[in-house]
Amino acid sequence: MPPSAAYLDPATGATYPIETPRWRSETGGPLMITDLPGIGRGEIDTAKRSLWRYAAALPVAVSDPVSLGEGCTPLVHRPWRGGHAHFKLEWFAPSGSFKDRGASVMLSILRQQGIAAVLEDSSGNGGAAVATYAAAAGMRAKILVPASTSPAKTVQMRAAGAAVELVPGTRQDTADAAVRQAEEIFYASHNWQAHFLQGTKTLAYELWEDLGFSAPDAVIIPCGAGSNILGCDIGFSELLRRGEIARLPRLYAVQPAHCAPLHAGFAAGADDFVPVTPRPTLAEGASIAQPVRGREVLAALRRSGGGTVAVSEAAIEAALMELARTGLYVEPTCAMAAAALSDLTASGAIRPGETSVVVLTGTGIKATPRIAELLGLAP
Repeated sequence: MPPSAAYLDPATGATYPIETPRWRSETGGPLMITDLPGIGRGEIDTAKRSLWRYAAALPVAVSDPVSLGEGCTPLVHRPWRGGHAHFKLEWFAPSGSFKDRGASVMLSILRQQGIAAVLEDSSGNGGAAVATYAAAAGMRAKILVPASTSPAKTVQMRAAGAAVELVPGTRQDTADAAVRQAEEIFYASHNWQAHFLQGTKTLAYELWEDLGFSAPDAVIIPCGAGSNILGCDIGFSELLRRGEIARLPRLYAVQPAHCAPLHAGFAAGADDFVPVTPRPTLAEGASIAQPVRGREVLAALRRSGGGTVAVSEAAIEAALMELARTGLYVEPTCAMAAAALSDLTASGAIRPGETSVVVLTGTGIKATPRIAELLGLAP
């Protein structure tokens, strides 16, 4: 573990000791972790069949990780609309989504540092992941969700023993309520916590290992708040600094056209997201109108030479059904990444012969009632 690892406020440059748990800076902004040197292939613990094989890359040495076997998800090379791509099946995770990576690392570090109870706000996968790993860790969890959240999504949280509170209003109202309650219980938010991103960065290390210790040309990622974009930026940047890869892969953030503040910011050349009025979308997991790390996400996209794509509802539905009929049953939120692959190929942003990875973040089982409606099977 690098002795210089610390919390960093990217807005002010202020640093804070990593040994003291915190979720935001003194000025109220989200924190990152100072740059780490990365690891080489010789530092991978190949005896571990989980993301903890990359433990040497983390900023804190964890003596007793909270692990359920997260990570090491399949990477399959499949045909897609006349071409081919690598699909990373991140739903092969204990709670059914990529957010298990962040939850495992975040709660492992927080538990080791003495945190016994955590607060999270979510409309689905993030809350399920935190509830699942809190249960595995023997920690108490409270999850705030919008009152309109489908019971199908809260059942998993409740089954894991989490206390679930329904908050009237929008998704943003729920986030605001969580910030207020953070005075009473530690806020282990997947959107705010720097250690959550240390978990999602293992996706970059895993893709590097999956592809024979080389970087892909492009990674296409469904994006709401951007934790997978930032995780890939952190992980691949570490590999670049370490000399394990020669260049960063291009990162593409995919948002639903009905709620695309990062896409609007990127298209406008802005430093941060551009406010939008969200409309209902099939990709509800990415329907975040005010991503707290917008500046960092847009900077990461530009640094990689990538960009953003906004996908229509019709394109999301078409990709969802087409993926299912090739054996990949995913939730609508990540189906939009496959739709974006078609757009990027058609525009020439992704060229024939390049190694492209489409990240499929969550299982379709979580969205079965909605998919049933699309198939005309709902009662």
